[in-house]
Amino acid sequence: MPLHRLARGLLALPRAGKRLLVLCVDVALCVLTVWLAFYLRLGEWPSWASAPSLRMLGMRPHYAALASIALALPIFIRGGFYRAIFRYTGVAAVRAICMAMLLYGALFASLTLFIGLPGVPRTVGIIQPLTLFVAVALSRLLARYWLGGLYRKQSALDALPKMLIYGAGDAGRQLAAALAHNIEMRVVGFLDDDASLHGHTLNHLPVHDPERLPDLVARLEIKAVLLAMPRLDRARRNAILARMAEAHVAVRSLPALTSLAQGRVSFVDLHEPDIDDLLGRAPVAPDPQLLARNITDKVVLVTGAGGSIGSELCRQIIVLAPAALLLLEQSEFALYRIHHALAEQYGRTIRVVPLLGSVRDAARLSEILRAFSPRTIYHAAAYKHVPLVEENPEEGLKNNVFGTLVSARTAEAHGVADFVLISTDKAVRPANIMGASKRLAEMALQALAARTEKGATCFSMVRFGNVLGSSGSVAPRFRQQIRAGGPITLTHPEMTRYFMTIPEAAQLVIQAGAMASSGTGGDVFVLDMGEPVKILHLARRMVALSGLTVQDATHPDGDIRIDITGLRPGEKLYEELLIGDNPEPTAHPRIMKARENFLPWPELETHLARLQTALDAGDRPRIRQLLAITGIQTREETATSQ
Repeated sequence: MPLHRLARGLLALPRAGKRLLVLCVDVALCVLTVWLAFYLRLGEWPSWASAPSLRMLGMRPHYAALASIALALPIFIRGGFYRAIFRYTGVAAVRAICMAMLLYGALFASLTLFIGLPGVPRTVGIIQPLTLFVAVALSRLLARYWLGGLYRKQSALDALPKMLIYGAGDAGRQLAAALAHNIEMRVVGFLDDDASLHGHTLNHLPVHDPERLPDLVARLEIKAVLLAMPRLDRARRNAILARMAEAHVAVRSLPALTSLAQGRVSFVDLHEPDIDDLLGRAPVAPDPQLLARNITDKVVLVTGAGGSIGSELCRQIIVLAPAALLLLEQSEFALYRIHHALAEQYGRTIRVVPLLGSVRDAARLSEILRAFSPRTIYHAAAYKHVPLVEENPEEGLKNNVFGTLVSARTAEAHGVADFVLISTDKAVRPANIMGASKRLAEMALQALAARTEKGATCFSMVRFGNVLGSSGSVAPRFRQQIRAGGPITLTHPEMTRYFMTIPEAAQLVIQAGAMASSGTGGDVFVLDMGEPVKILHLARRMVALSGLTVQDATHPDGDIRIDITGLRPGEKLYEELLIGDNPEPTAHPRIMKARENFLPWPELETHLARLQTALDAGDRPRIRQLLAITGIQTREETATSQ
């Protein structure tokens, strides 16, 4: 271990220090080999003062030593002995040593044999170059086997991306230990807010003040900061992420604690900050009674179970211990994926049933409802990508409007207690076919709930804005574009949206549906999405948290360019959550209730029949005319209103 520490100390020297050290070793070798040559010639060890017998003979070994140093060092320097010290150990190095020593031997021998040095036997001129050659070769060979492997290992470590761990607590120390032998990254220290730890070391790693982060990033070439504070509150976490963004360093979050405990952590386990970190707000703790009311010990059906919202609803529902969870999906792959994920984890305790089918198929729905008698249906099946529905309005309306109507009436016919429609903020004064289709679906459920002869099913709708991380959401697309080196594509610099994370949205949907079941039905619930977010700011924040910079007029050498592509058909700059300004509070701080106008069922039923005829005929002008009852605006009207 002492030799190992000495080797590490030598390798830690600056390059100039290493060169000076090897040069001093060569000077010592010149002196020692002269000393050895005198012994081999005279049979007596000389000293600088010289033994009496040597003085009688007039021997002067220091003349030979000075001559050896004066000749050897220029030749060694010229031969490049000090340019690549620890790499100088291969065949090329041996050849270079041989050539240099031949030149040195010829000069030193000429000096002693033909010119002569006072008190230096001529045979020393032959013996000393040979012993110096052996000594220099052995010194390089020793460096190869003692320091070479360690040098190559150290060089490989130096080439790895350097990371700091934010948090010197138990989680941080566990993370550092798990990454100690990682071949993808190198942890070089800790950051911690505790001033008493600054300047100390943990596991041989220094603890730094987070205020020094910009200097550390520049001086140590830090590529990322690993957050190891699992119990940090949202406000403090957001402040830390803001500091990381200012320092232009990538941020990674702690992996699963089980991975840490087992010591198996790789770079891919350190994920980017959770999407909800981009929102900068803390979710409200759910009400356990509301969550369980329509689910625990009941059969629950989720339509569109393989989609972004549908699959998250399934994940939230299954932990609430339903009697059975029915997954209805028309995409075979999407159904396989969510069923496999749920069945693998919960299949032994909860029945999870995958059901292929369309919400527009009344016969298939009736078959399912007769077989399983679900208590609650969450209707998440919808075509929701605005540009695609705009290009395929007939299919969008058939699925979103008539699929919802078929599902709702079939549920009513089979005595389903609660039917919850997942709606969207695009249903408010819609500017596109998708938004109009969702508003018309809302109106259909409102009208069904308001009939005097209404059945036992409680219909409700939950309206919210964009969810971060859903298919087609800007956050995954921006991340993919950032990984590809850009550019990030944005339709308009003033584009503003409401955002919520998928888990929070799913929890609130379940709780809102439970509130509706205690009322008369027909409620339109609106989720509090917080403050609207400008998409351009979201893109810039994501770039900053990736450790990169945005390329713009003030930073022409930035890493990621943002391209403005122009508004797409049916796209609005701003989204709204309410048609009117009369939201009513509920028992939950994030759930409001809207009171909005709709057509009575007899009138709406006639209107829907006309729409069905227009859809069957593919009459798009007539379709848009019939959608006027939803308040849909043309693109020109939308642009004028904005």
